[in-house]
Amino acid sequence: MSIKEYMQSLGTRAKSASRQMLAVETGAKNNALLAIADAIEGAREAISAANQQDLEQGKSNGLDAALLDRLELTPARIDGMIEGLKQVAALPDPCGEITDLKYRPSGIQVGKMRVPLGVIGIIYESRPNVTIDAASLCLKSGNAAILRGGSESIRSNQAIAKCIKQGLSHAGLPEDAVQVIETTDRAAVGELITMSEYVDVIVPRGGKGLIERIANDAKVNVIKHLDGICHVYIDAQADLEKAFDIALNSKTHRYGVCNAMETLLVADAIAKDILPRLAQAYQDKSVELRGCEKTCKLVSALPASEEDWQTEYLAPVLSIKVVDDIDAAIEHINCYSSQHTESIVTENYTLARRFLTEVDSSSVMINASTRFADGFQYGLGAEIGISTDKIHARGPVGLDGLTSQKWVVLGNGQILS
Repeated sequence: MSIKEYMQSLGTRAKSASRQMLAVETGAKNNALLAIADAIEGAREAISAANQQDLEQGKSNGLDAALLDRLELTPARIDGMIEGLKQVAALPDPCGEITDLKYRPSGIQVGKMRVPLGVIGIIYESRPNVTIDAASLCLKSGNAAILRGGSESIRSNQAIAKCIKQGLSHAGLPEDAVQVIETTDRAAVGELITMSEYVDVIVPRGGKGLIERIANDAKVNVIKHLDGICHVYIDAQADLEKAFDIALNSKTHRYGVCNAMETLLVADAIAKDILPRLAQAYQDKSVELRGCEKTCKLVSALPASEEDWQTEYLAPVLSIKVVDDIDAAIEHINCYSSQHTESIVTENYTLARRFLTEVDSSSVMINASTRFADGFQYGLGAEIGISTDKIHARGPVGLDGLTSQKWVVLGNGQILS
């Protein structure tokens, strides 16, 4: 079977499964999610063994530290997969919800019903736990899914796929509701993103190169973000202890993630009070600092270039800029941000409100680490991805982001004269 024939077969089965999913009740979806969680618990050793093979192969192939970190399924991450399934099962089912019902002069009622998108194709790199995040959210929102993980995680994903099929079968749901592509041939991606007769939405999760390719070549609607150039601004009226903890956590909690801080902005009035202490803490964690002229006068840092303000490092590298005030901070963010996540540290409520209003990003925070920009942390159970688009879904995409709305009309025999 050619790649084209294989993908057409997956698409045909997914479309059929998506129609069956329209009639599946919430209880059956939840039973499937909990059965998948049980299957993963029972297959811990098999999943870990498959993941270890992927890690060894990745090291042989020269994968960098950030990619290996994303690839690894530690016991805690397997725990997180199981907990994510249980959280999604506990969430309200958005499907079938009717809102905004209003009577019209004719006597009809007009409103909107939330419905699944249909078939969702998800393309991702390295992180095999995304397989569970994607499967759980697509199932709970009544969609069918075709999942294509990176070649570096093929063994891990196939081990997880067995658990998903086991859970679907246990709950009496169509096994084709979640299909994990079994080939590592890149041609499969090219087919998936152009199968508009079968696939309703594509969600790419990975590096900028992958997402740009998908956005440029897809013939299917795409939910995406290209970069995670996230900022923390420490205001002149910040609590410096909060500022220290937030700035350190935002950068060093994990480096290879899209919600890690890449640029730190510090108000000039308090730069001398906070930057030396932060610089020492970053140095202790081997973070390379690149700073503006004022920064370099206060701490040991390499001179920052224009390119640094535009770079998502995904590594222990941080750019720092001393700014005059909140106006300069907002101007810098709206110029260089990828519209992912920004945070202000301040005790001034008026300035905090300004920051929320004037910073144009999908997540804007007050006195919190950028690392909270995550579907699990937002109470979505998990996330299918993060969207920096402004249409349909923005920010972490959970259940509501995987549904649409259709108009519904309730009448009692009315006719138009």
